[in-house]
Amino acid sequence: MRSMTTRDHIIDAADQLFYRQGYEHTSFSDIADAVQISRGNFYYYFEAKDKILDAVIGLRLANTRKMLDRWEAEGKNPEDRIRGFIHILIANRAKIKQYGCPVGTLCTELAKLNHASQAEAKMLFTLFRTWLRKQFTLLGHETDADALAMHLLARSQGVTTLATAFHDEKFIRREVAQMCDWLQSYTHSTES
Repeated sequence: MRSMTTRDHIIDAADQLFYRQGYEHTSFSDIADAVQISRGNFYYYFEAKDKILDAVIGLRLANTRKMLDRWEAEGKNPEDRIRGFIHILIANRAKIKQYGCPVGTLCTELAKLNHASQAEAKMLFTLFRTWLRKQFTLLGHETDADALAMHLLARSQGVTTLATAFHDEKFIRREVAQMCDWLQSYTHSTES
């Protein structure tokens, strides 16, 4: 594994700041301070904030692909893999309660700004949608696999939004349990 370069540190810091503060409310100075480099040195790596945003979206896409590949490799079957997606709400509950979903918040903010990068950011959801559709197809629900994938994405986004609003961990756990029950009902319907 290669060591992180200054550019990598800038992208990582920007990723965290965009998640916690939002893209619009994060300045060059915020990122330079987080990485502890001068603004002049910062401009050597990124001459515009939009270039940093592109790099952050690229990082998130790469990390999402790695996570989906890991779920694919570790999950015994499609139900286990989908359950891994659902349980991400539990694994990330502290951050979700404080900042929401990193994908949802970025996509929403870029849409409000009518930002040129909103299509690239939407690719994050598209990765999840495509992967979930594949899992539901493998479960025997080829005809409605995309609708099921979108339903699960929508429900998980709703849970993150309400968890952020109410800071309620019990709500997250209850919703995750209900989503797992819902998933199990689709698994059992193919076994009959």
